[in-house]
Amino acid sequence: MSSASEFGSSSPQVIVPEFGGGVGLIDRQKEKLIGEKVYREIQNQLPLIHDAWLEDHFMLVFSQILSQTQLGQPVGLVIVNDPQINAFAVPGGLFAINSGMITSAKNLDEVAGVMGHEIAHVAQRHYSRSQEAFKGQSLLALAGIIIGAAIATKASGDAGSAVMLGTQAALLDKQLSYSRDQEREADRIGMQFMDQAGYNPQAMADFFESMNRSSTQLSFLPDFWLTHPLTTERMSEARLRANQFTPIPYSNTRQEFEILKWYTAVVSRHVSEEQLKLLARQKSLAGLFALTQFHIQQGDYAEAQGYLNAAKAINTQHNLNYLLQADIYLGQNKVDDAYNALISRQRIAPENRALAYKLAEILIRQNKPKDVEKILNTFLQKNERDVSGWQLLQQAADIDKTNPMRTVNVLRYRAEYQFWSGDEVPAIKSLLHAQRLAKNNDLMQAKISGRLKQMQEQHNLKI
Repeated sequence: MSSASEFGSSSPQVIVPEFGGGVGLIDRQKEKLIGEKVYREIQNQLPLIHDAWLEDHFMLVFSQILSQTQLGQPVGLVIVNDPQINAFAVPGGLFAINSGMITSAKNLDEVAGVMGHEIAHVAQRHYSRSQEAFKGQSLLALAGIIIGAAIATKASGDAGSAVMLGTQAALLDKQLSYSRDQEREADRIGMQFMDQAGYNPQAMADFFESMNRSSTQLSFLPDFWLTHPLTTERMSEARLRANQFTPIPYSNTRQEFEILKWYTAVVSRHVSEEQLKLLARQKSLAGLFALTQFHIQQGDYAEAQGYLNAAKAINTQHNLNYLLQADIYLGQNKVDDAYNALISRQRIAPENRALAYKLAEILIRQNKPKDVEKILNTFLQKNERDVSGWQLLQQAADIDKTNPMRTVNVLRYRAEYQFWSGDEVPAIKSLLHAQRLAKNNDLMQAKISGRLKQMQEQHNLKI
């Protein structure tokens, strides 16, 4: 099994937005705006994995945990392409998880444990409680707690030690004992969230212990532990606390999590073909799916088809069968074959975003913009922050040659894609251009003007 310590990369630094005023002034109504602002910065600054099948699996776990709180609807979940072991939650319902966290976990309950812990920090408003230590500073000073080591970079050979944001170092230097108190509270409440959502609290203690063992073999501390100090006492308390819950089984089958883990390793490009072949020789469904995706990424569609055929012989109903088969056909420009491979499954599960977006991709290549728009609007009405959805909708609008509002729509959808990708100024410029082109259409003018005002206000957000 690959661990995060086997991988090597560095992450760019996130430019955390400066919010005016003291951190104690943050209230519930403004937290969603904070979450969305940080979401856009993360989209813009960090290397993310945009894969609907993968995102939705972890978004489901996040939503289940978050539903145990009073925090409201989530802003979203992002998967950061970084082999470091790290995850963080942000006020307003945003969760980010590194690919290295996924590939290092033994089961989905361990991932749920990390989510529970991080969500507990937000639910208990630990960032707000720290205001006295950072009096007079902006939300940037809270990055050490709520953004954590995603803003830091992994230790480089030249640096010799892990690089942290200055406020993280200040937090560790000045507030370690208080931070430990927060960690214990986040452990306790996070386990309660886990238990209520149907996940095994023992997994949180398992994760602490396994990461403690692995960190003793590393020349650097995983980012997660730089901002979440782990002591022997804390590990013991976590195990004793987990033992107090009524025993429940681990939530997922081992096979399904292995599929998630190895698929993540492939799409993050942090695994070798040799590792995957060893897994496949054991007749592992996870290995076969991972090798299929690996060869699709390499453009070797015949090899990919062979591994997918072997996977189908083990499990004929898994959604990856349909998604990967469509990708193999699309890679060979067999668009109609891709459609036929996917459509029956998508009609059975129209609410499945991965299947729907793959169908939208096929329909764009079949030059069917109206069908694409109908599919995508269903999802974008539920989640306006869906970057992948806006990108596909922009592509669909561009091929809608008979629509007199074609250029205006392309600009509108491009603006949404730019805005939620963190390119706020270009997004506003795109809408201004659309506004000028729609000057003779009062209804469209009103629609664009309203959205333009929202974007400008959120771009200039001061909290």
